[in-house]
Amino acid sequence: MRLTKFTDLALRAVMRLAVVEEDRSLTTREVADALDVPYAHMAKAITRLRQLGVLDARRGRGGGLGLTPSGRTASVGWLVRRLEGEEEVAACEGDPPCPLRGACRLRHALREAQEAFYASLDPLTVADLVASPTGLVLVGLSRR
Repeated sequence: MRLTKFTDLALRAVMRLAVVEEDRSLTTREVADALDVPYAHMAKAITRLRQLGVLDARRGRGGGLGLTPSGRTASVGWLVRRLEGEEEVAACEGDPPCPLRGACRLRHALREAQEAFYASLDPLTVADLVASPTGLVLVGLSRR
């Protein structure tokens, strides 16, 4: 299974924001620049993360982005499921639909493999992702 670029970008944004000092916040532009990605792509990821309750965004002076308490403790499996959506690995119901869809064992096996992938991420939290040495690298990204 392969994550979409959107999910990858959102996870990297969460990781970067997880290592920001508590008295400081970053803007979407700062996160995009630190991760060397287009601002428009980052803005879309930030919007989705806000909808999920992972990030808090404040406008104006003293504003910026920060992880919510639930964002800090969020399961990576939960987060990836929400970012990726409920799509199946195989597009059995496409146009035209697969002629094997009614009796296919592959579809079931792929669905189980997808769930095993997510289940392996469930015990991990955002805090786990930014443990040493990753956190130090993330902090250093803003100093480039």
